[in-house]
Amino acid sequence: MPASDALARARVPLGWALGLAALYFARPRPGFFVTGLIVAGLGEALRLWASGHLEKNRRLATSGPYAMTRNPLYLGSLVIGIGFVLAAGRPELAVPLAALFWIVYWPVMKREADRLREAFPSSYAQYETRVPLLLPRPGQGSGDGFAWRRVRENREHVTVLGILVVAVILAWRLVE
Repeated sequence: MPASDALARARVPLGWALGLAALYFARPRPGFFVTGLIVAGLGEALRLWASGHLEKNRRLATSGPYAMTRNPLYLGSLVIGIGFVLAAGRPELAVPLAALFWIVYWPVMKREADRLREAFPSSYAQYETRVPLLLPRPGQGSGDGFAWRRVRENREHVTVLGILVVAVILAWRLVE
């Protein structure tokens, strides 16, 4: 198995491991807790918006947040991670979060770009010239609009549930 495939498969378990470590070491403080939950909520809002525009392996998503970044789901995950680092009251957890993103997610984004280039040769070539890989830039979208059906198909409700569970655990740690 190529290293990029192993990284792609490892990204979710590694993210969960980092999340569990963050919960274990969490020392939430009220101001950071609230700010962190707001930031994490913004990250999840981006993921919900993106998943409502995504039809995996059927068409190239270029509308909504995909008009500004080719990877709004990963960007949303990064924002959620930053939010939980703040909510946990442990800024040093930003180091493993950054390492996870750089070592695992960056190569995965490159690999997925290669796969999309093969699947949608003409449209992806145009798309990647005008939309950055990760950091958003305002742009002009095209394609179908948002649909809650796609959010369900992309199982984003699982992420919402996970965020709520983490928020409750951090709130419990805050008041203990």
